[in-house]
Amino acid sequence: MIAPEKIAQIIDRFQFLEAKMATGDVGAEIATLGREYAELRPVVETVTAYRDLVEQYAEAKEMLRDPEMRELAEAEIPELKAALEASEHDVQLALLPKDSADGRPALLEIRPGTGGDEAGLFAADLLRMYQRYAEGQGWKFEILEESLSELGGVKEVVARIAGEGVFAKLKYESGVHRVQRVPETESGGRIHTSAATVAVLPEAEDVDVQISPNDIRIDTMRASGAGGQHVNTTDSAVRITHLPTGIIVVSAEKSQHRNREIAMQVLKTRLFDLERQRVDGERSADRKAQVGSGDRSERIRTYNFPQGRLTDHRINLTLYSLGQVMGGDLDEIISALQADAQATLLAEMGA
Repeated sequence: MIAPEKIAQIIDRFQFLEAKMATGDVGAEIATLGREYAELRPVVETVTAYRDLVEQYAEAKEMLRDPEMRELAEAEIPELKAALEASEHDVQLALLPKDSADGRPALLEIRPGTGGDEAGLFAADLLRMYQRYAEGQGWKFEILEESLSELGGVKEVVARIAGEGVFAKLKYESGVHRVQRVPETESGGRIHTSAATVAVLPEAEDVDVQISPNDIRIDTMRASGAGGQHVNTTDSAVRITHLPTGIIVVSAEKSQHRNREIAMQVLKTRLFDLERQRVDGERSADRKAQVGSGDRSERIRTYNFPQGRLTDHRINLTLYSLGQVMGGDLDEIISALQADAQATLLAEMGA
């Protein structure tokens, strides 16, 4: 049974936000209040439905005392009880602690791991997979930096993905993705195993990270790199080095001004992610780490092309629909990962 006081607090807060925004007198708070209001709306709808069922169930129990209404009550009570149990579970999920970064855009970084040229080709396949998934979700997918090999494989790619719930869905993709298949470069038909690493970082906002000018070194240079998409002959490429951490970010678009913007945003996002990892590490030191917040060197998934099989090792999920997955159909995988993360949180909260 969900505490009535908790439900009342949520509804009161929502009504306060609604009244506050209706006055129009919110000033600089408009973005913050608007975000909280939007996040609370589905929660309020869920808890309101639960409260209504609690009242209906109580009324049906009262009807048992009336001989004329008893038969009707006995017919309604089992249905109401089942609906109430399902609604209670929905409320428990709605009240789980939210990751404050879930609604943010994300930076997607893909790099080849072990496997030589084949690893780069697989990294390119992963890039297309995420790009198609983003298109299906109606998200904006923008490649910020891309370096390609002569075979068309990815040496490194950084993309920005913006839209509703981007990080909430993609944050579970960080880790090592392993592929088993016959490479195009293999004439003997032997199956090779190679890998690519994926990192999904919530985009930092200006208030998240403050970078002192004394902590960075900015160098301009001529863009170069075999197969690079943004190669040009001017000294427009920008490299920013964050001295305290040693993080290096390079952007090689045609505009030096744009390169500075991109590089600074990527740097802020990586620093913000470092801080999130530190905080999560402290929080999870005495408990099992959640899916999506573990070591990014961990092998999370295997793509077996000869058998058309995909296995996510964190949740023991195996699908025989590899073609659809590589075509961008990630819904079943992401839903399963989200459900597992929710179940872990519920267990930790003793729900």
